[in-house]
Amino acid sequence: MAAWLIVFAAFVLGVGLVVGTVAGATWLPDYMLRHRIDQRMRNPDFQDEADGRESSIVKRVHTGALPSLERLLGRTRQGGRMASLLSQSGSRVSASAVVIASILCGLACAVTSWVLVPFIGAPIVAAVLGACLPLAVLRHRRARRLKRFEEQFPEALDLLSRAIRAGHAFATAMGMVASEGPDPIGPEFRKTFDEQNFGLPIKDALHNLSARVPLLDVKFFVTAVLIQRETGGNLSEILENLGTVVRERFKVLRQVRVHTAHGRFTGYVLIALPAALAIALMFINPEHMSLLFTERMGHVMLTIAVVLQVIGFLWIKRVVKIEV
Repeated sequence: MAAWLIVFAAFVLGVGLVVGTVAGATWLPDYMLRHRIDQRMRNPDFQDEADGRESSIVKRVHTGALPSLERLLGRTRQGGRMASLLSQSGSRVSASAVVIASILCGLACAVTSWVLVPFIGAPIVAAVLGACLPLAVLRHRRARRLKRFEEQFPEALDLLSRAIRAGHAFATAMGMVASEGPDPIGPEFRKTFDEQNFGLPIKDALHNLSARVPLLDVKFFVTAVLIQRETGGNLSEILENLGTVVRERFKVLRQVRVHTAHGRFTGYVLIALPAALAIALMFINPEHMSLLFTERMGHVMLTIAVVLQVIGFLWIKRVVKIEV
């Protein structure tokens, strides 16, 4: 029984190390930024190390703790994709920090799996899955942020339509959305407004918006605005109709989620049932479960089971995902 306690403690330590690494790389910069803002609000005389730097209107790129690695990633296609993922997820970490977090998570998962399952294939699979964990967190944050943007987009279209109907120019209306809109729609429209305000053509600024927010509704919005600027028409009415179409898509999407709820729940049960059953059998019959950790065939079976579980979950998730 003492051996099982050591294995369980090693597992908890490995999971804690992985979760702590990902949390530190993902949420620590936001926490430090909020902390500095709170200090500045409480004490107007507060000064940090950034106050002594030379002010400039040029936007500076965050290079992270390893600028050389950041420049190296910037020359590769994968680095550009990672930078786009970080921007779309709203994270303030650098690409080099994500790479370091992936390496640490991979090593932690490999060591933990070697302690639990001393089979040569298990650490390799665990290292690959652990290295993908920070990217999975970023993709989750990206999907959640895009979902919030999509939910806020009809209200932004209504605000644009009302502002244009009141006599404001389109650029001024975008500035109103940028100043009054919540995150993430406010900051994204702020970037577009600043780009065209500093001299970038409105066509290029809108194309940059559609690149930063890869949603079908945003592409419809950009296409409608550009066509109206070339051919003419009532832009206020166009935006109002587009907002109605987006709301109708939400209704259909919610109906689809209701009909696919059974499949999604099945995927969650299938991914959790084997792990829960294994933990229960460890306490009910430790001698029976010890064969999976002591015999070579048990190591192979555990590795194959984990790989097949992940593939099955991703497959079910792909099946129940219906684009509307």
